[in-house]
Amino acid sequence: MLTLIKNADIYSPEPLGIGHLLLGGGKVLHVGRQLPELDASLLGDTLDLEGAPLIPGLIDCHVHVTGGGGEDGFSTQAPAVPLSQFTRHGITSVVGLLGTDDETRSTANLLARVRALREEGLSAWCWTGGYHVPPTTLTGSVRRDIVNIDCIIGLGELAISDHRSSQPSFDELARLASEVHVAGLISRKAGVLHLHLGDGPRGLELVRRLLDETELPPRVFHPTHVNRTKELFAEACALSLENVVVDVTAFPVAAGENAWSAADAWSRFLEQGCPAENLTISSDGGGCLPVFDHNGHLVKMDFATSASLPETLRELLERGYSLDQVLPSMTSNVARLLKLENKGRIETGADADFVCLGEALDVRHVMARGQWMVQDQVAVVQGLFEE
Repeated sequence: MLTLIKNADIYSPEPLGIGHLLLGGGKVLHVGRQLPELDASLLGDTLDLEGAPLIPGLIDCHVHVTGGGGEDGFSTQAPAVPLSQFTRHGITSVVGLLGTDDETRSTANLLARVRALREEGLSAWCWTGGYHVPPTTLTGSVRRDIVNIDCIIGLGELAISDHRSSQPSFDELARLASEVHVAGLISRKAGVLHLHLGDGPRGLELVRRLLDETELPPRVFHPTHVNRTKELFAEACALSLENVVVDVTAFPVAAGENAWSAADAWSRFLEQGCPAENLTISSDGGGCLPVFDHNGHLVKMDFATSASLPETLRELLERGYSLDQVLPSMTSNVARLLKLENKGRIETGADADFVCLGEALDVRHVMARGQWMVQDQVAVVQGLFEE
């Protein structure tokens, strides 16, 4: 059966004005200002949005779908993230990863969770590896993982400038980046090296050297957490001018802290004249947000969720920015970098992944792959083990 969405204020993410969408088979069949003429017997569902904003489903490219943490013993490992913890926040596509603990958590476990989310109606992929070198893989090779396993699109979150990393050398990082790049060419996948940045003084030095001293293209590198310190963010802005796409994390920032919130980072990025298409925002959802002292001892831990993406979107809208300005960093920019076909846009032929915003710019309805997941802020589809 077909679904008709009427009178939506459509952001593709470009503003299209009030229009109507016809959906079928999980795809957008028609977008236009005129209502399509259809036999009523073909329609299974009709929703009149009465002018409410309709935006592409959000893409969270940095999520610990199996749970993150573990920096202070096994009891600090976070649990796997259930389906509705994504959909209730407007997330319709995720890219899962391993972090600090890539020893007791495996690529096989990560793949299983990604495939479970797919079975439950979400679109999901993952990075192979984790913080450390040599990377955790399924086949014993980063290149083989990317080329031969459908869900795997690149390597990440490999850690640099962090006391928890393997302290990889320039040669080690160059070799891994080349493996990722070639694997992407062979498989028509993103072939991206998703780099975790700590707050170490070396910052993005290794990435700058790789751009200067090798033939690897800028699109291979995707440094994340670049708003962790103000100095690191300044480095990231400079790299974006060399066509590196940088990722800011929507984590909480205390008053006076030497960091930028995701909203502050987004606005400063544009105010400095950096290319808007070279910025993405992710949540670190499912992961823990540890704080360490100068000796590397854990002193505090918080927990991240994908709720930070719509919160950042709402904060920027309340500051006076428009939806078409902000949305690409959470939709089309991510889809383009990661080669997620038919994602991040509302157009004919795209996947039917949508978020309808309410009057308070909150997430009201969510559709993923043509199925309503959230209606009137209630998760109508939940994972098997959710209450």
